[in-house]
Amino acid sequence: MSFDLAQLTSWNAPWKGVKVAVFGAGASGFSVADTLQELECKVLLVAQEVANDHKNMLDVLGIDYLEAGEEETIKKFADFQPDFLVVAPGIRQSNPVLLWANEQGIPVMGDIELAWRLKDKSHAEVPWVLITGTNGKTTTTELIEHVLNSLGYPAVACGNYGRPILDVVRLPEQVSCYVVEISSFQLHWINTRPEAQISPYASVCLNVAEDHVDWHGSFENYKSDKAKVYSNTSRVCIYNKADPVTIQMVEDADVVEGARAIGFTLGAPAPGELGIIEDMLVDRAFVEDPHNTAVTVIEIPDLEKTGLVTPHNISNTLAAVAVARSFGIKAENIAEALESFRISPHRQERVATIDEVLFVNDSKATNAHAAGAALASYESVVWILGGLLKGQDISELVKKYSERLRAVIFIGREKSQLRQIFERHAPSIPQVEVETNETELIMAKAVSEAKRFAKPGDVVLMAPAAASMDQFKDYAERGDFFRKAVRELEGN
Repeated sequence: MSFDLAQLTSWNAPWKGVKVAVFGAGASGFSVADTLQELECKVLLVAQEVANDHKNMLDVLGIDYLEAGEEETIKKFADFQPDFLVVAPGIRQSNPVLLWANEQGIPVMGDIELAWRLKDKSHAEVPWVLITGTNGKTTTTELIEHVLNSLGYPAVACGNYGRPILDVVRLPEQVSCYVVEISSFQLHWINTRPEAQISPYASVCLNVAEDHVDWHGSFENYKSDKAKVYSNTSRVCIYNKADPVTIQMVEDADVVEGARAIGFTLGAPAPGELGIIEDMLVDRAFVEDPHNTAVTVIEIPDLEKTGLVTPHNISNTLAAVAVARSFGIKAENIAEALESFRISPHRQERVATIDEVLFVNDSKATNAHAAGAALASYESVVWILGGLLKGQDISELVKKYSERLRAVIFIGREKSQLRQIFERHAPSIPQVEVETNETELIMAKAVSEAKRFAKPGDVVLMAPAAASMDQFKDYAERGDFFRKAVRELEGN
């Protein structure tokens, strides 16, 4: 029988013997290979590097794998003659291996599409909630998972955050909802074929700002991929009323008939929206008479211990509440669940107050939009920033928040670009460059310099507006070193 990808839309489809190339390792690549092996496909995984623990498991499972560069990968895949290829999220669409696959007419998909094809293994009717945005995805995903689980709706966070999605669709235990954080990379590879159009129960886009332009090729391409989150939504499309891009995305989306557009705002909500009245989170969307009534979900002071009281996290909370309310959950029950939530590390984490100076770890702020949300939360800041800018120009960010800055401390290997931006747009702000590239010393020097400039009432904010991989393993390691440096300063 000749290969027909259109037939492969069920766990019980004729997968046996299908030849699949997996390009890229990591958690998702290993999960893809493991799943396809269970389906009795012929699998070949190739990556530039495969972690030792994954090598051991691949050996146990009997899955062929190879560590190779692009030229050798193309040769190996050409010899293998795959029926289709599954690509890891971070690999650029312009990668020579993917260009070769396109030239050869080999279909390419990501793990999200593969999971949609296989969703009937255990839980065919479980609703999917897709969450994306330039910033706030993980916090919102965590919030939705926490609220649903707290109230007896077994939910699992997966995708770009949490467990690999293919591990989740194979879970034997009861699940009521897949809470899928989905990045722009993953969105690029969904809905490419008519037989595998993902149709989420609810979809959320928190915000859209310039990011990953180097991967997508342009901001327009980035926005176009983000917009795919709303496609085929069956129940609610949740958007940010303060973000014109998300509004346009919802207006342009092709959704299932009857799906509703629900906005959230930090202002007073109109009918059909969630928002803020005085110090209260209020719902005017999921009530019987939204034109004349509203329901209070929670008072903002009751969120103080959660770490959610900054403006952008209030927005994230409103989006999460909208999802919970779409499931018919009562406002008072949502409030109880929210009060027990605690925000994850590295997201505007208040590390310590030393000599009346607050030290805040926002290492997760890997782009200008996220750093801007952090800067907007404080009046007087000594800002630690820098790393891999990913093609961003942070000039507008500097101009917008320059009056709040006491001093700036540059880290990372693109310091010269940062220096030029500040000299052009905020020349009066003191600048310090951390010269060392030794991972163990970077944050100690940055924190020490920041403390030298800070005055009582100031905030030393580590919100780099850049990726971390030039000097650290990831944003978490960067945040851990910042926290360690602050603790050591506190102990002196």
